[in-house]
Amino acid sequence: MMGAGFSPSQSRSGLSVQAEGARMVSRALPEELPVALVFDGSTQAVMMATPGDIEDFAHGFAVTEGIVTDPAQIEGFEIAEHDLGIEARFWLRADRREALAARRRFMAGPVGCGLCGIDSLDQAVRDVPSAAQVGPTFSRDDIAHAADALFNIQPLHRRTRATHAAGLVLPGKGVVLAREDVGRHNALDKLIGALWRAGRDPGLGAFVMTSRLSVELVQKCAMAGCGTLIAVSAPTAHALRLADTAGITLAAFARGGGFDLYSNPHRISHEVPDVA
Repeated sequence: MMGAGFSPSQSRSGLSVQAEGARMVSRALPEELPVALVFDGSTQAVMMATPGDIEDFAHGFAVTEGIVTDPAQIEGFEIAEHDLGIEARFWLRADRREALAARRRFMAGPVGCGLCGIDSLDQAVRDVPSAAQVGPTFSRDDIAHAADALFNIQPLHRRTRATHAAGLVLPGKGVVLAREDVGRHNALDKLIGALWRAGRDPGLGAFVMTSRLSVELVQKCAMAGCGTLIAVSAPTAHALRLADTAGITLAAFARGGGFDLYSNPHRISHEVPDVA
């Protein structure tokens, strides 16, 4: 869903200064604006995000933050546009409303920040569901070419060269769905929300990211019930520890026909040597 008053990118003129001289250029720049996630009249989070697929983003956030676990827990939803940003408004079933009120978690996060505003260290290292029994087996090619396939279905990135993406990879089928945003966490929330709203099980595939793998992305992967996470860049040490604990297969540096495999290699077919 795209807000009627907001575009995901804006064309702006600038002066390109190079060794051979200067010239005027026109560039497409990605948009970012505040998106407030509001539950029963109370703002749970304000995130800077690209104004596209906001309904997916809001639902994905609600799932990965553990606010809802079933569509029946949402009694109403609407998007309200304002001059300064967007509100995504939820009305929850009474039991979820009470559970959310008990958490006392309020956060205001800029792009790329998934932990701003939490009020204890326990929340930063929260427990996540185990994904040890989730997920299919992938071939080496499924993993090695996932990031390249994702790059080919990023229209906003092609225009701006300044956004992240998250995609769903199915064995033998490649990337079948993708979402984009200026923030990598937001892109994954959008993808998870799109799958959740369509009743599709993330556990039947893998997530592929255009970014490094931070602990927040591993947390979101586990909360969504996906057992494999692929990225074009490196994981952090904390992300790897969590992937080990949560039973998530973590593949990094997936580009140029290869990848590094760091944890739970059982989901990758036997043609890949065992990890020592």
